[in-house]
Amino acid sequence: MTNRTLSKQTTLIKEHAKTLGFFSCGISKAEFLEAEAPKLEKWLLENHHGKMAYMANHFDKRLDPRILVPGAKSVVSLLLNYHTDIKQEDPEAPKISQYAFGKDYHLVIKKKLKALMAFIQEEIGEVGGRVFVDSAPVMDKAWAAKSGLGWVGKNTNLISKKRGSFFFIAELILDIELEYDLPATDHCGSCTACIDACPTEALIAPYQIDGSKCISYLTIELKDQIPSEFQGKMDQWAFGCDVCQTVCPWNRFSTPHEEPDFMPQESLLAMTKNHWEELTEEVFDVLFKNSAVKRTKYEGLKRNIKFLNLSKDEV
Repeated sequence: MTNRTLSKQTTLIKEHAKTLGFFSCGISKAEFLEAEAPKLEKWLLENHHGKMAYMANHFDKRLDPRILVPGAKSVVSLLLNYHTDIKQEDPEAPKISQYAFGKDYHLVIKKKLKALMAFIQEEIGEVGGRVFVDSAPVMDKAWAAKSGLGWVGKNTNLISKKRGSFFFIAELILDIELEYDLPATDHCGSCTACIDACPTEALIAPYQIDGSKCISYLTIELKDQIPSEFQGKMDQWAFGCDVCQTVCPWNRFSTPHEEPDFMPQESLLAMTKNHWEELTEEVFDVLFKNSAVKRTKYEGLKRNIKFLNLSKDEV
């Protein structure tokens, strides 16, 4: 295939990704993530994945997309903005991460990815591959960084100089060659704002996170009781946590999203501290029908809210 054809096909994909609402698209060669292998192995050996047993599964697939998708040649990484300046009305209410204000991102992004895949097959021809959004052993931050969309910062999130970090990452892994982008450089410098601000000290060193201490893990992934050592350290977060992103200086460049499906429900924003504490399963089912909050289930959310209100002696 000629360089001109590669360039044309790459441009087609990137331009259509933008029409679908993705604000960034980068592409890298599908190959073994050599630099990530020892980091992932060390992270798992030190049990920093907590009780997320699935993180230890499919080790080889996680590091090599050619095992995950036979015949893979390119990884197309995409970013979708979810940032909003809108906040919950009651400052004393339990907080949920802004990414969960609207419709479940899995549903929204999967639809866009399928549309992009259909466009590629229509415009380029017989292209095989799979779409991914936080649902398979794909190291999305590593691929996005490799594709030039940002760098993995000291808070272990992908950060873009132009966009900050309030975005979702998704991928298409394709069996065709394309033009590949260069990795982005690190711009964290001497800043340690995220490490200093983490309520539970989950950021144990620059670029290192103990996932078992992260509030997002404690309120979403952990199915057992939240350990008593975190009482009084949850910063009122009942689902997820935005602290290490909110304090990041690069997020001064974040702009509000324009995705209708991510617009927060007014009834959710209006909930007072009492509303959250008296939440019934019926209201939960209605309020979070198509929300990422469903992931923690009603009992999990009630557990989180109760934990926020416990005194040291009650834990």
